[in-house]
Amino acid sequence: MPVSRRNTLMALGAGLLSACARGNAPAPVTIGYQRSGLLLLAKARGTVDAALVAAGRPPAQWIEFPSGPPMLEAMAAGSVDIGATGESPPIFAQAAGAPIIYLTAEPNSGRSSAILVRKDSPLRTVADLRGRRLAFTRASSAHLVVAKALQHAGLGFGDVTPINLSPVDAGSAFASGAIDAWSIWDPYYALAEQNLGARAIVTGDQLPASDSFLIGNRRTVAAKHADVQTILAAMRSTAVWARDHVDDVVALTAKLAGLPAPIVRVSLRRGPFAADPISPAILQRQQANADLFAKLGLLPRPVDVASAVWRE
Repeated sequence: MPVSRRNTLMALGAGLLSACARGNAPAPVTIGYQRSGLLLLAKARGTVDAALVAAGRPPAQWIEFPSGPPMLEAMAAGSVDIGATGESPPIFAQAAGAPIIYLTAEPNSGRSSAILVRKDSPLRTVADLRGRRLAFTRASSAHLVVAKALQHAGLGFGDVTPINLSPVDAGSAFASGAIDAWSIWDPYYALAEQNLGARAIVTGDQLPASDSFLIGNRRTVAAKHADVQTILAAMRSTAVWARDHVDDVVALTAKLAGLPAPIVRVSLRRGPFAADPISPAILQRQQANADLFAKLGLLPRPVDVASAVWRE
C-alpha cells in the first residue's frame, strides 16, 4: 500500500475513533443560577466544576436566569437539570405537573426581600397599597411576599392593581414612576435602595419565614445520581468555606455577577449559606406557602410538597 494512502486511511480511522469517543462522552449537567446565593458562589469558586472533573465527569454547563419562574420553565422543558430558586417557583411548577424534585434547602432570613416605594412616596404601610399599582414577578418569591403582606394587612389581590413584570422591567417602571410599589429581592432590592433611595414598607423578615431551594429535574436526578451527589457535596463544602471568608465571598460574587462589592455585601443579609436536607420544619413551611397560593386561587390544583422531596 502506498505510504500516502496508508496515512490517509490511518488518519480517517483516527478521526472515526475520535468522533465515536466524542459521541460516547457523558453530557454535562446543566445548572441554572441567579445573581445571588450559594450556587452562584460555588460557580464563582469553581468548586462544582472541579468536583465533577475530579470524578471523571465533564464540567457543568451554566445558564443565568433573572428569576426562578423562567428557570423552572426551562427545567420542565428539559433544558435545565438543576437550579437554585426561591420558595414560590417550585410550587407553581409542581402544580403545573412539572417533573421537579426538591434537593436541598437554604435558609432565608427574609431580610433580602421587601415591598419598596420611592423615597418621596406618601405610602407608608401595606394598607396604603389599596388601589395602587403593585409590581412583582408572578410565581416568584416576590409574589409570595405580596400574598403574605396583603393577608396580614387584611387585604387581597383584588384590593391592589397587580402588575406582572420581570425584575429588570419592574426596576425601570419603578424608577420612572409607572408603578407605585415593587415587591423584589436582592440584589435588585439593594440596588434600588442605593441608586433610587427606595424605601421598604415591609420586609420579608416581618412575615412568616420561607426558604430557598436547590431544585432538580426528576428524570435527570435519577439518571445522573452520582453527578447530583458530587454537586451537592461541592456546594456544602462551599457553604462551610463561606462562613469564615466573607470578604472573599463578596469579591468573588461581585466579579461573577457584575455587581458593586457594597451591593453584594448588603445582599448577604439573605441568611447563612447552606445546602441542608429538607427537614420536617422546612417541609411544613413550604407546604404552608403552597396552601396559601391554593387558597388564593392561584394554582390549578393543590400541591403536596412532600411528594416532590428527594429522600436521599
